[in-house]
Amino acid sequence: MSTSLERYTDRFEQYADRYPRIVDVVLVLALMGCATLGSNLTLPGADPPDQDGTAIVLMGVSCLALLKYRTHPRTAVVVTAVCTVIAISRGYLLTPLLLGPVMAALYWLATLTDRKTTRVFGVTTMAALMVAAAISDSMDRVSLVLRTVGPFFWLLLPLAAGNMTRLRRAYLASVQARAEHAERTREEEARLRVTEERMRIARELHDVVAHHMALANAQAGTAAHLALSNPQQTKKILTDLTGTTSSALRELKATLGLLRQNDDPAAASLEPSPGLARLPELVSACASVGLTVTVTTAGEPRPLSPGVDLTAFRIVQEALTNVTKHAAADAAHVRIAYAGSRLLITVSNDGPGTTDTTDTTGTMGRTDAAEAVPSRGFGVMGMRERAHTIGGELRAGPRPEGGFEVTTALPLQPSAPQAAPHAAPETAPQAAVAATDVPAGGEES
Repeated sequence: MSTSLERYTDRFEQYADRYPRIVDVVLVLALMGCATLGSNLTLPGADPPDQDGTAIVLMGVSCLALLKYRTHPRTAVVVTAVCTVIAISRGYLLTPLLLGPVMAALYWLATLTDRKTTRVFGVTTMAALMVAAAISDSMDRVSLVLRTVGPFFWLLLPLAAGNMTRLRRAYLASVQARAEHAERTREEEARLRVTEERMRIARELHDVVAHHMALANAQAGTAAHLALSNPQQTKKILTDLTGTTSSALRELKATLGLLRQNDDPAAASLEPSPGLARLPELVSACASVGLTVTVTTAGEPRPLSPGVDLTAFRIVQEALTNVTKHAAADAAHVRIAYAGSRLLITVSNDGPGTTDTTDTTGTMGRTDAAEAVPSRGFGVMGMRERAHTIGGELRAGPRPEGGFEVTTALPLQPSAPQAAPHAAPETAPQAAVAATDVPAGGEES
């Protein structure tokens, strides 16, 4: 029932918004007829008032004033209230039909104005009509309580209905405003989501391609160097090179599979999820290019969430990739420590402090650490982004005793991402915050 009533109310409001003048005239004529009929009513046995047309004139004036309710709602209330008080004082019976114009004016006042205005004009009008009803000669046979309570409740109805209409319109306006705001920001939010997804896939592609291509390049160079002097070793390196390229293709295919992933939650995830369990495979790949990697573990190993496990593996992978590409070192050390609720990973090498720099033409050159310029790669930046994504920290920089070291502290369970390291000035005591953007052994990949 209420749904049907709301539907018809909405249709009436739409029609009134489209043809306001027609609706106003029809309502005024209807109220004029009700008021004229009400002026002819009397109590049983009471003498009717003088039929001199005074009530018709008063009600006509009050109804004509209602035509201005849209622009002057306060004036409409004052005029209709004064006309009604005069009619009652002249002996006309106070009935709901006679109160029709003033009730309509109060309704529109409550709909179009604020609460304070509604209270002031509403209370004043109700008090004036109640006093007029109390002293009217037409209601001498009715008790004082009935003469005052009746007008009070009849005039209270339009005020309550007007307040409800005003609140409903305010609610609909707020809903429409929120919908318009959501429509305006939808495209921006979509762009942000696309950018975040692109950055995530870019990090994954960088880790996969940079690591395997660096190993393949080093293996090919070593094989070419040993081709004449050590054919057996050359054959073994070429066999390892085949495995390296095959692994690169597999991970690249799995990563690109993200672009084909659908929204079905039951579908198997296409995202590659290597973890620390693949460290022996990574150590073996580094050994094929002449880099000896030692792995030590401290503390009791604990289960890691998939996100932390993947982040830890990618950081170690990128750090060792930079060692094979840029550091003049034959050995690297990976230390994994489980301390409290944190996973501490350190990747270091003992090579000389050299770094590769890239000029504007993309040419690679090697300089001493003392003359190193800021690097332009994305290796350390990507490692730092990965660490901060799960609420961890990362530090990368040269070691005092020589070589380079990457240290990261990751939570065993991922937490909210922290602010980027460049968001605030870095200080020396912040050992867990990234110090420079120079990779392990030099220029980052």
